Amino acid sequence: MHWRLFATLAETAGDTEIAVDPGGDATVGDALEALFDAYPNLESEVLDDDGDLYDHVRLLHEGRDPFAEAEGFATPVEEGDELALFPPVSGG
Repeated sequence: MHWRLFATLAETAGDTEIAVDPGGDATVGDALEALFDAYPNLESEVLDDDGDLYDHVRLLHEGRDPFAEAEGFATPVEEGDELALFPPVSGG
């Protein structure tokens, strides 16, 4: 599976797309941990001190919000899935 990173998160990682292998029977949380294992500096930009997503960070799994439509970090993921992280973005 792979992560797509946007704006400041892509800048921190130095890439916009990152492949990860969280192992079998993986969840969104496992995929996120695999991302942090590869890019530890991202963790402080994505998770608060309690290990929850910052309110201003959006995470999508296959284009859907797993916290609104599924089981959050416990949402199952499969090989080939796309996950995305968006920090706050402004512009005009």
